[in-house]
Amino acid sequence: MARLKLDLHDLYNRGNEIDRALEEIIQEAVQKKIKEVEIIPGKGSGQLKKKVLRFLDRKDIKALYHRVEKDSKNFGRLFVHFKH
Repeated sequence: MARLKLDLHDLYNRGNEIDRALEEIIQEAVQKKIKEVEIIPGKGSGQLKKKVLRFLDRKDIKALYHRVEKDSKNFGRLFVHFKH
C-alpha cells in the first residue's frame, strides 16, 4: 500500500513550516491518491501533536481525508486515512 510519511522532529519549533509541510503532504496524498499518511510529531510535550491535530481539524483540510488514527503503541505517531 502506498503511504507517505512526514517526520516533524526537525521542524518542531517552526510553526509556519510545520503548517506548510502538513499542507504539502495532504495535497500530495490527494493528488497521488495515497491511502495513508503517517505523521510523526514525536512524543515530547504533546504540543506539536496538538498543533497537528488542530491543523487536521480545519474545515478545508478535514474535507480531504477520511479519518485520523492515533497509534495506540506509539504516542508520537498519527495516521491520516484517505478514501479516493
